[in-house]
Amino acid sequence: MANTSSKPRDNIDDLAQGLVAGKRAALARAITLVESRRSSHRRQAEALVSRLMDRTGRALRIGITGVPGVGKSTTIDTFGSNLTAAGHKVAVLAVDPTSTRTGGSILGDKTRMARLAVDRNAYIRPSPSAGTLGGVAAKTRESMLLCEAAGFDVILVETVGIGQSETTVAQMVDFFLVLMLPGAGDELQGIKKGVLEIADMIAVNKADGEGAVRARAAASEYRAALNILAPRSKTWSPPVMTISGLANERLDEMWEQILTFRDRMTATGEFQEKRATQQVAWMWSLLQERLLEALRTNGSVKALLPDVEAAVREGRMPATLAARQLAEAFGVEL
Repeated sequence: MANTSSKPRDNIDDLAQGLVAGKRAALARAITLVESRRSSHRRQAEALVSRLMDRTGRALRIGITGVPGVGKSTTIDTFGSNLTAAGHKVAVLAVDPTSTRTGGSILGDKTRMARLAVDRNAYIRPSPSAGTLGGVAAKTRESMLLCEAAGFDVILVETVGIGQSETTVAQMVDFFLVLMLPGAGDELQGIKKGVLEIADMIAVNKADGEGAVRARAAASEYRAALNILAPRSKTWSPPVMTISGLANERLDEMWEQILTFRDRMTATGEFQEKRATQQVAWMWSLLQERLLEALRTNGSVKALLPDVEAAVREGRMPATLAARQLAEAFGVEL
């Protein structure tokens, strides 16, 4: 009996040691563990992350978004390769709510990030193959901590740039980069105001060759759009610049801007406060997610749910009463 109870702890110890030692196989197994939906695996994952917490928090976390076709994969591949050449260790993670249907766009990106895919100082991880955006985001947060514990000092979190994924990623990173296409005219019309409000920098990509003139014009329009928005911080006004991920143009300058952001925000205490706020928000998000999961899987609730849903759908019961009945079946008074 003693051997059975000690085995999970021994496995977690071995996994933690291998991960800290920089073994890629250990990191891959650890991320697979936190992605698992089994309750026993969840507890092991919590034990693993808790054990490694003192080794986390040292990386610079950068979110990158952009509409399909903007050149995210190429830019990340080039940008990440520049960073590894400069001595950094780079991890690329993904938040992809469409992965429930397609398996996740990052799976294709991994083959297109040709240099990073074979770089010993880089690690590319597909997002989970199932789950809601919230679930994928929760696993990405934990994966980010594991990558930090494994010694990666730059974490790039990619989103497909569709739906609420941009906001979700912005809430888990230090710096949020929005990639845009040249030709701002039509593009500007379709931009969600919310994306501009959460951007820490806008980079107009594909600013090489014939696209350079259009990219500069687009950058001017984005600057004008940002000028009418109230800045989120007195310390930082989001810059707009033109880059070329394909030609590796101005990516070093983009990195310098990111470092300037970190230094300024750290000096005022905003950097640390932002991370602390994100941690507390993450706690509440996990609590909400797990309470809802417990509610849905509760036997009494499951037995009552079909009739209650039918009554609400047919207009025989108000949603407020339905919610109260389900909560009481769960053992909670509203």
